[in-house]
Amino acid sequence: MECISVFDMLKIGVGPSSSHTLGPWRAAERWIQELKDSNTFDSVEKIKVDLYGSLSLTGKGHATDYAVMLGLLGSDPETIPTETISTYINTIKTTKELNFNGEKTLTFNPETDIVFNKKFLPFHSNAMTFTATINGKNKKSTFYSIGGGFVVKEERTNKKKNFEIKCSFPYPIDKGTELLKFCTDLDKSISEVVLENEKSIRSEAEIDSELKRIWDTMLECMYIGCHTEGNLPGGLNVRRRAYDIHKSLKGEASYSNPVEWVYAIRNTEVKFRQILKWVSCFALAVNEVNASLGRVVTAPTNGSAGVIPAVLMYYLVIENHDGNFEDIKRFLLVAGEIGSIFKKGATISAAMGGCQAEIGVSSAMAAGALCELSGGTPEQVLVAAEIAMEHHLGLTCDPIGGLVQIPCIERNAMGAIKAINAAELALDTDPNNVKVPLDKVVDTMWETAKDMHTKYKETSEGGLAVRVNMADC
Repeated sequence: MECISVFDMLKIGVGPSSSHTLGPWRAAERWIQELKDSNTFDSVEKIKVDLYGSLSLTGKGHATDYAVMLGLLGSDPETIPTETISTYINTIKTTKELNFNGEKTLTFNPETDIVFNKKFLPFHSNAMTFTATINGKNKKSTFYSIGGGFVVKEERTNKKKNFEIKCSFPYPIDKGTELLKFCTDLDKSISEVVLENEKSIRSEAEIDSELKRIWDTMLECMYIGCHTEGNLPGGLNVRRRAYDIHKSLKGEASYSNPVEWVYAIRNTEVKFRQILKWVSCFALAVNEVNASLGRVVTAPTNGSAGVIPAVLMYYLVIENHDGNFEDIKRFLLVAGEIGSIFKKGATISAAMGGCQAEIGVSSAMAAGALCELSGGTPEQVLVAAEIAMEHHLGLTCDPIGGLVQIPCIERNAMGAIKAINAAELALDTDPNNVKVPLDKVVDTMWETAKDMHTKYKETSEGGLAVRVNMADC
C-alpha cells in the first residue's frame, strides 16, 4: 500500500510546472546524491542531460532546462531567492561553465549539454537521463517525473503505475471507501483521521509548523500576484489580470503585508458577482506568479496551484470571517488526502492524464475540504470531491507555446468556482442516494486518461496549442 503524506501533495517549489520544473530539479538533486553515494562525484569530468517525451516537447515553455541547471547547481527550490534565478542561468549560458553542486566547476553548454529528444521512453512520458563522464566512461541514470514534483526510477516501481512505498500509517488508505470506514470506526472526521496518520511520522507541532508555512506561502503568492502588474514572460505577452481585477475591487488602497490585506478584504462588498471576481482574482494571482517562475505550493501540481488557495481564501474572507488556523489546518489535511486518493488510483500528471489530472484533481481536493469546513459529513465530503471531478472528466492539456499560461491560468479560476459549487451541492445531498461514488470517478478518470490521445497530454501537439499561433499573440 502506498503511503502519501499531506506534505507530499502540498510541496513548496518554483513555477511554472511541478512535473516539468520541480520534478527535473529534484531529479538533478537525486542524481548528485547517487554520485556521492557511489563515491564517484569527485571524479566527474563532464555532465549531460537528455530530456524525453513531454519534457522535451514542452520543456522550453516549462523552463525544464532552467530547472535542470538549478538542480545541478545544488540550489533548493524551496529557498532560492527567485529573483536570482535569471542571474544563475545567464552566468551558465555566458561562461559555458556550471558549478556542479556548488563544489566543482565543469564545462557545460546548455545548448549542447541539455538535449531535447523528440521521442518518448516506454515507462512514462516525462523522462530524463543524466550522464556523467567518469574516467572517460559514461555513467547514466534515468528518472521519471510523474506529476506533482514526484520523481521515481523505473526499477523502484511495481507493475502498475505507482511506485511502492512501505506503508507505516496506522490507517492506510488507498480508496474513498477505506477512508470512510476509518471515519466510521473511529468516529472521527476526515481531517482527524488524516491527522492521526501524519502524527505517526512527525509531531503535531511539526505538522502545525509545516502547514502554517504552506499556507503562508500560498497567501504570499496571492498577495504578490494581486499587487504585480505587467506582462508575463515567455513570448505570449499575456497581461497579468489579477492586478487589474484586484484594483477594480479594492481601488488604490495599499497594504503593508498579506495579513493586513486579508482583514481589508473581509470588509469588502460580497454580492455574487463580487464573490466570483474575488475567487477568480485569487486563483489568477497564484498562477500568474507561477508562470513567472515565482514560488508556489503544488496543490497537487504547479499548473493547478491556484485552486486550493483561492477556495480556502474564499472561506476565510467571505464565508467565515472568524476562520482561523484550525480551519486552515483541517482544510489542507482533507485536501491532501483527497489528492492522494487520486494519485494512487489514477494520476496527477497532465502528461499522463490531461488537465483533468491537474485542475480536476485540485478542484476535487478543494471541494471536499470546503465541504468539511462547512459542516459536511465525511460522506458528503467525498460527494463534493466526486462532483468536482465528474465535471472535469476529459479535460485536455493543450498549452499554447508549451507555456503554463493559456489556457492554464484561467482554468484555475474555473476550477475554484466549480469546487465551491460542488461543496454546496454536496451539503444538500443525501449520500445514501449518490449514484457515482468517489472511487468510481477515480477509476473513470484513469480510464479516460488512458484513452486520451497523446496530443492532448501536455505535448502542445493538439487543441488550442495548434489552433493559436504564438506569432499572433
